[in-house]
Amino acid sequence: MSECKKLNHAQVMEIIPHRDPMLLIDEATEFVPGERIVATFWVDPAREIFKGHFPGDPVLPGVYTVEATAQATDLVLMTKPEYQGKTPLFLGINNVRFRRKILPGDTIEIHAALMSERPEKAIATCKCEVYNHGELAAETEVTIAMR
Repeated sequence: MSECKKLNHAQVMEIIPHRDPMLLIDEATEFVPGERIVATFWVDPAREIFKGHFPGDPVLPGVYTVEATAQATDLVLMTKPEYQGKTPLFLGINNVRFRRKILPGDTIEIHAALMSERPEKAIATCKCEVYNHGELAAETEVTIAMR
């Protein structure tokens, strides 16, 4: 069994190519390279998106939640030797369910685990769950192609 590690913000940025304002992973509190991750993202109330989504009643758009799961998936995959230095491309998403609002100031926890892989095509899928205040907020299955 692989060793469980942690990643700080700088280490996250060494692995995935995303940068502000699109970097939606702050750190990893549990991380087994190539297998699974538990990552966090603090939803900054100053994000520009909240001016329009929705004025007076801001909510994190679902596409941000989906993107956070994709970035957690990127971290799981890009730590495999065969994918290091590749560009992760969002290939698909299945079984998405939003179950709880994510509000400005919340810190979400993203769990992603390798579900399936087609190494000959450099394509893999992770099962992801997003928790907010300990409750399930969203679920996804994210498929990434490494190019």
